Order: sequence, then C-alpha cells, then structure tokens
Amino acid sequence: MAKKFNRRGRGHSNEKKIQFRTNEHIRVPEVRLVGDNVEGIGKIVGQQLEPGTVYPTRKVKDWARAAELDLVEISPNARPPVVKIIDFNKFLYEKKKKEKEIKAKAAKTVIKEIRFGPNTDDHDFDFKLRHAKGFLEDGAKVKAYVHFRGRTIVFKERGELLLLRFLKELEEYGSAEALPKMEGRRMIVIVSPKKVKK
Repeated sequence: MAKKFNRRGRGHSNEKKIQFRTNEHIRVPEVRLVGDNVEGIGKIVGQQLEPGTVYPTRKVKDWARAAELDLVEISPNARPPVVKIIDFNKFLYEKKKKEKEIKAKAAKTVIKEIRFGPNTDDHDFDFKLRHAKGFLEDGAKVKAYVHFRGRTIVFKERGELLLLRFLKELEEYGSAEALPKMEGRRMIVIVSPKKVKK
C-alpha cells in the first residue's frame, strides 16, 4: 500500500504544469482537510473525521494511503494549507474538463467590430451593413461604433442617428444590448444575434 502511495507521489511531481503538491511532497506539519468524502474516509480508517478540521499532516497521509487515494494540496497559501483526499488523476481530468468548457463558452462569443465615421456615405453604410448581417447570421455579436476624430466630436447627434438607422436595418438579424453610448471619442452599440429557430 505504502509503495503505491510513494510511487504515485513521485509520478505527480513530474507534472511541471500542475501547481499542486501531492502526498509525500506536502511537508507542512498540519493541514486543513476538506471535501465531500471526509466522513466516508473516516469510516474507512475507523475515525470520526470532520470536514474543515485541522489535522497533523502525517495522520492525513496515512488516511489517504489507507483509502488508496492521494493527498492533494488545494490551497497552499492558506494557513494551514487546505488539502483533499482524492484520486489525483481524476482531479486533474475534472479540472481540464472544466477549463475546456470555460474556453469553449468563451470561444463561442465572437465579437466583430464595424467602424463608422460621423460622415459615412450611403454606399459605405450599405457595404458595412451587409457585413454586419453576415456576422450576425454566423452567430457573432457586432460592435458598431462611430469614431469622432478631432472636431467631428460636435456631430454626436449625427453619429447617434447613424447607429439608430444601423440598428433599424438589422432588426431581423439581431437586437441591441443597449442604446448607443459614448465611450471616450466613440459612440458604441453592441448587437446580439437573434436565436435561429431550428
């Protein structure tokens, strides 16, 4: 049993990217034991264990060994460090899976920018409108803005009318998250795509 614990401990230390100390690499005198399985591990080792309680590290290592699991440091900067008795490989797998899901969600929200000037002519407006329609149909958000350079800042109303016209033309494709608003020298509006009916 002990051999397995030591071997696994050494194996995990090779995981350079992982910032978790495990098993024999946890060398502090005391740790705070947390986790949903603390009471279950208590039954395995014949002790009444309470989640969130501070125990001598040596004892907790013995319990992990008895349960054929790993002792993993979750919060090394806490005093004392917080640990869980878990299957480390499973823990890494779940962590990777969660990170993948977060990345996938972030990747789904694509924002395309479309820039206007306060004096954009009809031809340029129509050209940019076609692009915006395409972006929204592809499921991307569109961030449209009027950039006011130098003295053109006096044409705020013109910029607002242009963006409102832009929103009106895109009604079938998407809707504004909020009314156009000024941010520095830009008047911005974000358009979210309409959900496509399957």
